[in-house]
Amino acid sequence: MNRDSPIYVAGGETLLGAALRERLRGEGFANLRGVPPDEPDLTSAGQVEDFFSEARPEYVFFAAGKSGGISLNEARPAELMLDNLLATAHILDAARRYGVTKLLYLASSCAYPRKAPQPLRVESLMTGPLEPTNAAYATAKLAGWQLCDAYRRQYGDGFVTAIPANSFGPHDDFSLDRGHVIPALMRRMHEAKVRGEPELPVWGTGRPQREFLCSRDVADGCVFVMQHYGGPQPINLGGGTALSITEAAAAIAEVVGYRGRLSFDNSKPDGMMLKMLDATPLRRLGWRPSVDFRTALAETYVWFLQHAVKEGPEYVCAAI
Repeated sequence: MNRDSPIYVAGGETLLGAALRERLRGEGFANLRGVPPDEPDLTSAGQVEDFFSEARPEYVFFAAGKSGGISLNEARPAELMLDNLLATAHILDAARRYGVTKLLYLASSCAYPRKAPQPLRVESLMTGPLEPTNAAYATAKLAGWQLCDAYRRQYGDGFVTAIPANSFGPHDDFSLDRGHVIPALMRRMHEAKVRGEPELPVWGTGRPQREFLCSRDVADGCVFVMQHYGGPQPINLGGGTALSITEAAAAIAEVVGYRGRLSFDNSKPDGMMLKMLDATPLRRLGWRPSVDFRTALAETYVWFLQHAVKEGPEYVCAAI
């Protein structure tokens, strides 16, 4: 990419979309197209068509599609799957027809089989059943990867797929029904601290382990992959901190300043017991994360305090 290349970050208001726009601007890539609130509705084929015909981006980062934690995946599987399928189909087809030089599609670690060997390697994709709690969303992400591959094989398009680790950071979704584990717990602990609640229940046993990577690092990895990787196989964006949910919850409580007791609700689902990405191919190319987990948590909480306002049951985060 040149500094004046027209670049489109699809899903610019998502956690990773916002981090990508900040990273690109910080690197001097100023010619960003479709910046919110001017981004089209990606579920509308007509709006996506009109946008590409006018904006003509040369490079596309695909960070779009609704997502959420276990609660949302269980409550709205059809909504999550359909939103991701529509956005993927519309963006990839427009990118092909309007001659996009390269597109980086961000899939999800949820796409790995539930019982795949750890750490997760791309060779394990589509070799077994998915985790039931997020199977619909994961299937949509697998379809996105396969569609990228199909366009590569049929048309020679420069479509690349990357799979990021569990991400968190500024601009995250802190709502209880949509938020992933770190932002949802951060909001709940903040509220419990304000109310002086002596105990806070946490979903599941606390034993599952997850690899966490701050959104700033993920965005940096995406830009690196866009510039240095063009292979047909997906590439894992990992190398972050692996913690149990119990350890992550304790770290969040320390950052927030919540001093109550954390209790774990065994009646709630755990999801996959271990999910870590094998980032060996990415490390061989020369990339590693640079932000430690504790620092990233503190940055996230500061952003939450500065930008999230309470309106009824939701936290509405200010746009950048």
